[in-house]
Amino acid sequence: MLKNFKISEILILIFTLVIIFVSEYYFLFEGDVNRAIFIGLWPPTILVFLIYINLKAKQ
Repeated sequence: MLKNFKISEILILIFTLVIIFVSEYYFLFEGDVNRAIFIGLWPPTILVFLIYINLKAKQ
């Protein structure tokens, strides 16, 4: 399954998971809701750029 992914794509996916956990940390343990929301908006944006780059590469 992972053979279909490039190393850079796997690293970006791992990075987005780390960002999600950081956001959850700020929300649950630090109680900083605004920072958690701000950081929590990064992963979808990063994944959209990954999808966009992959679509452009296939054209």
